[in-house]
Amino acid sequence: MSVLIMRILPDPILRRQARKVGKVPANMKKFTDDMIETMHAELGVGLAANQIGSLQKVAVIQLPDWEEALVLINPEIVKQEGEREVVEGCLSIPGYRGLVKRSVSVRARAIGLDGKVIRIKADGLLAQALEHETGHLQGSLYIDHLVTPDDLWKIPQDGEEEEEEEEESGEDSGSGRGTAADDQEAGEQPE
Repeated sequence: MSVLIMRILPDPILRRQARKVGKVPANMKKFTDDMIETMHAELGVGLAANQIGSLQKVAVIQLPDWEEALVLINPEIVKQEGEREVVEGCLSIPGYRGLVKRSVSVRARAIGLDGKVIRIKADGLLAQALEHETGHLQGSLYIDHLVTPDDLWKIPQDGEEEEEEEEESGEDSGSGRGTAADDQEAGEQPE
């Protein structure tokens, strides 16, 4: 298995519609194994093929408590019920989170690696992941579903928040961090 290169916004492939897969090709297992490996490496719960540069209509999802990933070929949402607001992020838009509108529950249909139809009734995180990944395959990103334009937040990276707080308070951070011993005294683990 291989970790594939993630496509990051504004890469135009993220805005393109994926093409339906006809007969499941023999190399699909390797392709989806690579997608799963990439999703794990990026600490995601889902990944759509266009996020790694392919326009095949394929997605993988693995919720935190699942033993195995779900492989979805030609996934589509066939029914949506209710509406809720949830905070969401995306591997292709690193460093940001946003408040989006998603369905309370969905029904989806896809094809598995064995070529058989999969029908899914989902709510919670699985419903959210299904909508997120099928959206990718239609060229849509979670930022297209923000409750309001102000509902997108930049997430501070390691050290960013600390630096911003020091700048606001007027403190001089000098060389940055102290020694590992200083960190341990403050209750932090050495890096």
